[in-house]
Amino acid sequence: MDFMEILTIIALGFWLFIPAMLVNTGAVFAGKLCSVKMDFGKTWKGKRILGDGKSWSGFIGGIAFGVFIGMMQVLLASNWDSDNYWGYGPYWDNLGIIFCLSFGGLFGDLCGAFTKRRLGLERGEKAPILDQYDFVAGAFIITSIFYPNWVYETYFEGANIAAFIFLLLIMWGIHRSFNILGYKIGVKNEPW
Repeated sequence: MDFMEILTIIALGFWLFIPAMLVNTGAVFAGKLCSVKMDFGKTWKGKRILGDGKSWSGFIGGIAFGVFIGMMQVLLASNWDSDNYWGYGPYWDNLGIIFCLSFGGLFGDLCGAFTKRRLGLERGEKAPILDQYDFVAGAFIITSIFYPNWVYETYFEGANIAAFIFLLLIMWGIHRSFNILGYKIGVKNEPW
C-alpha cells in the first residue's frame, strides 16, 4: 500500500466522521431556541445531572444539523458514487449511519457533561481529554451498536486503522479551533 492510498483512507475516514464533528455546533445554535434543560434542573447526589448547557432544543437541533450535513454529503457523493456514497453505503444504511454518528456525538457529549458534574466541575470548566473526545467515543459506540461492520470496515480493518488514528490525533486541534471561533463570535462563554 502506497502513501496516496493511506492518504485516501485518512481523507475518507475524516469525511465520513463530519456529521459527528458538527453536531455540537448545531446544538449550540439550536440550544438558544428553547430554555428547557435536559435534566429539568434536577440534581443527583447534590449536583446537577447535566447542567444548564444541555437543552432539549440543542439536543434535537444538533442531531438534525448533523443529519442535514451528512445528507448533504450523500447528495454531493451521489454525483460520483451512487452505490456506496463515498463510504456511507447503500442509501437507507447511510441515513442510519449518519443518524447514529450524529446522535452518538451528542450522547457522548451528554455523558461528558454528566461525568464533569460528578467530578464537581462546573459548566465551562476545562476537562482535558474528556472535552475533546467524549463525542468521538459516543459516536463510535452508538454507531458500532447498530452498524458494527461499517465501523470495523471503515476505521479498524487493515490499513483503515490509519483513519481512526488520524481522527484521534487531529480531534484536539479541531475541537479547540471550533471553540475559539465560537468564543470569538459570541456563541460560547469560554474558548475551550
